Amino acid sequence: MRLRPCHRVLLTLFAVILGSFVLLARRTGRDLRPLPASLKAVESEVRKPRVFDRNGVALSITYQNRWSTLTVPLHEIPELLQQAFVQSEDRRFFEHGGPDWLARAHALLQNIRAMRGVRGASTITEQVVRMLHPRPRTVWSRWIEGFEAARLEKIASKTEILEFYLNQVPYAQQRRGVVEAARLYFDRDLNTLNPREILALAVLVRAPSGLDLRKNPKAMEKSMARLAGHMIGAGLLDREEHARILSGRFELARPRGVLEAPHFVQYLFRSSGADPTLSGGRLTSTLDGHMQQKTRQILANRLEALRSSEVGNGAVLVVDNRTDDVLAWVSGSTAEDDTTGSINAVLVPRQPGSTLKPFLYALAMELGWTPATLIDDSPMAEPIGSGLHSFQNYSRVYYGPLRLRDALGNSLNTPAIRTIKFTGVERFLERLHLLGISGLTKGADHYGEGLALGDGEVNLFELVQAYAALARLGEFRPLRTLSEPRQSDGMSRQVIDRKTAAMVIDILSDSQARRLEFGEGHLLRFPIRTAVKTGTSTDHRDCWAVGFTDKFTVGVWMGNLDRRPTRGITGAIGPALVLRSVFAELNREHEVQEEHPGAPLITETICSVSGMLAGPQCPRVVEVFEPGNKPAGICAIHAANSETIPPRPRSAQKADLRLLQPTQGLQLAIDPRIPLPLQSFAFKIPRNTEVARIEWVLNRELLAQTGSGVHQLNWALLRGIHQLKARVWTKPDEEPMETPEVSFMVK
Repeated sequence: MRLRPCHRVLLTLFAVILGSFVLLARRTGRDLRPLPASLKAVESEVRKPRVFDRNGVALSITYQNRWSTLTVPLHEIPELLQQAFVQSEDRRFFEHGGPDWLARAHALLQNIRAMRGVRGASTITEQVVRMLHPRPRTVWSRWIEGFEAARLEKIASKTEILEFYLNQVPYAQQRRGVVEAARLYFDRDLNTLNPREILALAVLVRAPSGLDLRKNPKAMEKSMARLAGHMIGAGLLDREEHARILSGRFELARPRGVLEAPHFVQYLFRSSGADPTLSGGRLTSTLDGHMQQKTRQILANRLEALRSSEVGNGAVLVVDNRTDDVLAWVSGSTAEDDTTGSINAVLVPRQPGSTLKPFLYALAMELGWTPATLIDDSPMAEPIGSGLHSFQNYSRVYYGPLRLRDALGNSLNTPAIRTIKFTGVERFLERLHLLGISGLTKGADHYGEGLALGDGEVNLFELVQAYAALARLGEFRPLRTLSEPRQSDGMSRQVIDRKTAAMVIDILSDSQARRLEFGEGHLLRFPIRTAVKTGTSTDHRDCWAVGFTDKFTVGVWMGNLDRRPTRGITGAIGPALVLRSVFAELNREHEVQEEHPGAPLITETICSVSGMLAGPQCPRVVEVFEPGNKPAGICAIHAANSETIPPRPRSAQKADLRLLQPTQGLQLAIDPRIPLPLQSFAFKIPRNTEVARIEWVLNRELLAQTGSGVHQLNWALLRGIHQLKARVWTKPDEEPMETPEVSFMVK
């Protein structure tokens, strides 16, 4: 049968149309994406437990997520708000099956007549699909969204789709959903909004980046009037409400500062093993939102003030000593684009400087010392391998024999080294571990006596936890971050003797004990009696200030997380002001006791020079002691007509006699940049040795003699291997004592 030409054209056209539909169907099927099993599953997959402070204020709010976490069920969203959105965005929402082909046709005709895009026709269901599967805004994307919308309505009900849409619809400033929008513009919950505010929320979603209720509220008036007119026609508004909507004014709230505690929330999720299914995904933390905000602002202000001193980062931790609750956890940075800003500085191990000294002196007092025990503050050097390390005070000033109170209060270094020689490094390290400082993982040989000065690294959390134990008179309890009854887990332990802890607290609260190094009117002199300790690490890389009262412990760290040194910032300069400001806030909110309640101690009047019980001629101070451990005798220094300390027994001097410099195996190097005649090295013996005369014997030949009261000899460097010893006469007419001979090298 021969086909007529017109029939051939029709068949060809039919084949082309059929082929086009086949190709269209294939491409459509290829571009369709799988939909979730349910809309509820979408939010639950990305939602962590919601974290609240102790007063029920949300902490884990963030506007950087793809989905809002501030969602409410549909029945808690005002009915007028639901109706306004349906009238504004999709009037046939409850009639169509996903896409609204009739609305699309009307929109197409209007756009053709206007020769531009004047109307869209996306249904609420299609907008939900666009949230689930973001695509470029093209004609093809609109086509695919229609098919996916039809599929979505087969797995989700209309109410589920509307609920998801209202909770996740995008607004300006990265807000999602009507709950976040109501808080952004009006700082109120949905059920407190008036009709004018409700219509504003419905209109704002049409152009989230273009419409701005704060800058130009009048730009929305026409759109709101049209929407109100449609709602009157649909019987959803009466004339009085319509008039109030058109004649009213917006009362916009100032944006409420978000309660920011991202680093705390991060720690909470990682450490607590929080289960999102518990308590409906709600976690109540120990954090105090008000204190968190205040502390955050205090740290930010101080970091900004120190920007020129190259202090880039800081951290503050505030703890309630009675409940062990963490009240504020702040990690801050000066630069908004600083990559270290995401690092949780509260948990970063850093050198603690002098902040470990209170625990060292507590250990020494448990072993028999008292706050009146004299410790020599003079330059000292110790062999390190084949070299020699000099220990110095920060100020390079030395005060001679000092009471333990003054040595700790002024944070002097050489007395601390002499103290750790008394306690032993291993015993001190064990004590720190018992106080929860677990970051010191190496052995005692690794840290050596420098542990007294902060060798090793600890983090602010562990340090504050240890100080909180000291504030509780030596009772260690782990810090808490979740507000729930503490279980009897056996974690409480008495680490420091209560009376010893009370003596350390008394010293750290004594501003007079700090006067030698810190002066009388320093920042560490708090208006309310507060125990305070500062610390500064090598090259001013880490600056610390820790303080406590009977109720609270506060720790502050400042430095740079990239380990750059600061420009001369110390704990007493940088963190101390933050510490004062935080305590000012705490003391304003809570009743504070002027005296820290301590264990029963006794007081005695002692000689401020010798530390013994005061005699009639002594300069007198009052000191605290543990009952039964006061000084055994009366000071002999200031006895009548006596101006000197009685000499130590010769046997004691002989036992202590040794060469301080050089040490056995010491290796010295001549500096080629300095003329050799200008290079020398000091031979030294202990300063507490009574000296009438010394013969210095080098390589078994007499090198030189020094006279009465002289404890060292400056020797011009000479290359080679040498042996040295010293003959010491304590009295001209007695036999000399000899130091052990040491061998050393000059390269």
